Amino acid sequence: MSPVIDPADIEFSAIRAQGPGGQNVNKVSCAVHARFDIAASNLPEAVKARLLALRDSRITDAGVLVIKAQASRSLEQNKADALQRLQALVDAAADLPPPRRATRPTRASQRRRLDAKSRSGQVKALRGKVTD
Repeated sequence: MSPVIDPADIEFSAIRAQGPGGQNVNKVSCAVHARFDIAASNLPEAVKARLLALRDSRITDAGVLVIKAQASRSLEQNKADALQRLQALVDAAADLPPPRRATRPTRASQRRRLDAKSRSGQVKALRGKVTD
């Protein structure tokens, strides 16, 4: 079960959206920056560590995850979208990867690999200069 994010841990700030839209874009601040401080949140330590280990450009050096939502013209819908995307990221970090079991190649697969190598070596040996 993945942890649920407390909306009090998220800091929302309204900004002006980018892109086309005419007067509405120029005068209305309906896009949202959602800032989530991973270290200060109430998530389990294992989830925090996996979130901070992600190679994501949205995570700052200070460990703050910044999500920008501007798909809708409504501020509330953009907030909900940012919250949903943040929850999806936390859900992905909460899933433990399955443990890797070390395996060994079978003897037949080893033999096939070595046979292919020797055949390839023979073909390459035949590519040399022809001597009479």
